[in-house]
Amino acid sequence: MQAAWLLGALVVPQLLGISHGARGADREWEGGWGGAQEEEREREALMLKHLQEALGLPAGRGDENPEGTPEGKGTWGTEEDGQGEEEEEETTTNPTTGPSPSPTPEDTVTYILGRLAGLDSGLHQLHVRLHALDTRMVELTRGLRQLREAAGDTRDAVQALQEAQSRAEREHGRLEGCLKGLRLGHKCFLLSRDFEAQAAAQARCAARGGSLAQPADRQQMEALTRYLRATLAPYNWPVWLGVHDRRAEGLYLFENGQRVSFFAWHRAPSPEPGAGPSTAPHPLSPNQPNGGTLENCVAQASDDGSWWDHDCERRLYYVCEYPF
Repeated sequence: MQAAWLLGALVVPQLLGISHGARGADREWEGGWGGAQEEEREREALMLKHLQEALGLPAGRGDENPEGTPEGKGTWGTEEDGQGEEEEEETTTNPTTGPSPSPTPEDTVTYILGRLAGLDSGLHQLHVRLHALDTRMVELTRGLRQLREAAGDTRDAVQALQEAQSRAEREHGRLEGCLKGLRLGHKCFLLSRDFEAQAAAQARCAARGGSLAQPADRQQMEALTRYLRATLAPYNWPVWLGVHDRRAEGLYLFENGQRVSFFAWHRAPSPEPGAGPSTAPHPLSPNQPNGGTLENCVAQASDDGSWWDHDCERRLYYVCEYPF
């Protein structure tokens, strides 16, 4: 009994020492392998970091060190470790969950070339539109030139028509003056019952191919007096003649610029026989001309044919003469 106890006391401690040594060796081997694996992971992380810096990629969560094998599991891993690694690889390679990479220089060059191509296409479209606008401008210029030519032709035609109308009106006035008025030698006189100023009356006569009456001598003056008395009787109306002294006071000229060679100025009535001479002018019929510089145009009375000077702006009847 004592011998068995002694043997047990000697063997059990040895066995326990051997077991403890084995466990220590196992732990030592496992610790050494784990340290080597940790150093390998650190080297991989450092290489990945240097690669990201060289490529200009931002560091993301996927660039961190992969998680090591959980404590308590074997170094070679199990079936679950393999599945975990496959899931981790799928998560890393999935483009939707990983960070979007920054553009590389090649991508920048491609983008710039694409923009330049777009600008070139837009410039080409602008050139096409500019060509279309230039073509349209040429057509509009041609049309405008044609319109100007047509307008010029129309203007010439209108001017020709106006000239023809003026000639026809002058011819009609001469014919009407000789048919309705007084024909005397190589001229005809026609009275107009329109009230006009002296200049306007001259313009109206000229538009119908004549001028204001210009009796050249005493014979024409007496014939004109009879015509006006017969036309306007029993009334006495002053009628414009083509006589004035607008150029110089007292220098009476016809409308054609010739100087008047005879006059028929009105004179105040003579005093009754036996009455003394009176130096005071007649209040209603003073001697003519008496207007001075204020009355420069001559009108003829229709009752006795006498001449009166009047303001040229006064509106009176007028008589025109036409060549025959």
